[in-house]
Formats: sequence, C-alpha cells, structure tokens
Amino acid sequence: MRHNKNFNHLGRQAGHRKALLSNMASSLILHKRIETTVAKAKALKRFVEPIVTKSKEDSTHSRRVVFSYLKQKEAVTELFRTIAPKIAERPGGYTRILKTGFRLGDGADMCIIEFVDFNEAYTLGVQPAAATEAKPKTRRSRSKKSTDAVEDATVVAEKKAKAAAPKAAKAAAPKVAKKTNVGKKM
Repeated sequence: MRHNKNFNHLGRQAGHRKALLSNMASSLILHKRIETTVAKAKALKRFVEPIVTKSKEDSTHSRRVVFSYLKQKEAVTELFRTIAPKIAERPGGYTRILKTGFRLGDGADMCIIEFVDFNEAYTLGVQPAAATEAKPKTRRSRSKKSTDAVEDATVVAEKKAKAAAPKAAKAAAPKVAKKTNVGKKM
C-alpha cells in the first residue's frame, strides 16, 4: 500500500531519478517544450516550478542554488535571462501539461509539457495558420456555391490557356534530330 507516499519514484533509485529530473528540467528550459510520459511530466512539474520561482530574484545565491539542481550553465543562464523576466508577474503555474495520446511501443500515456508564457498560440490568442485557412464545410451554403463554381471555372480556363501557350511555342520551333552514340567506339 502507498498510504501517505506523495512522491513518485519513477521506477528508479534516488541518484538516477535526480539525474533524470535535472536533465529533463534543463531540456525544458532550453527548448521551452518537451514530449514525455505523463508520470515523468508530473514529477518534472513539481521539480521545476520551485526552481523557476527561485529564478525571479537574480542574485548570486539564487543562481548557485538553481545550478545545484540543474548542473548545466546554459540552462541556468537561459532561465535567468529569458524565462525569469517573462514570468516575473506570474505567481505560479509556470508549466502546462497537454496529453497527446498513447505511445505505440508500450502504450504509455504521453504528453507535452511546456512553459505557459512561451506558447504564442495560447498567449496571444492567435489561431495557428492551418486553422485559419480551413473553410467550414457545411451543406447549407448552396447559394454561395454556384458563384464560387463560376469563379473556379474562369480560373481553370485561364490556367488551360497558359498551359497551351508553351505547347504552341514548342510546335512552332524547328525539329532537330537527336544525336546518338550509335556507331561510335567507346
């Protein structure tokens, strides 16, 4: 039974688990989003949120404390230079977990963990390009369809005329016999 055991060991011993969380936190800080299993993402969230809170105060002591967890200079500088100023007003909840389905190999529940302030599609309210270009396909807009069909027909006719022009130019050019290597010694 696991009563009052509020820490997921992730099937690893302490040193291996520390290294795993440190490397995943560094990757998350450097790339702003990573794909992993849900269990690891939840453990990573508990690991990285206090570190990000610590980075709000840019002092030598806080840098050393964060470095003791992350053990990567590049990740520490990225955290203090780019991430900390962006999340300065946020009181917590710096990461979000988006479930993506199941892994093909073993059926593990997969997700994406990312920083909340670094996803432009969510923060600016802008829809991705694919969503804005897609037209709604309903059966109710029959009256509009006839005018669209006339416009499409004129566009197709113009394309055919352009395609026929190069063929006519080729037909008008004199035909030249092809040179072959028949009868020549190699």
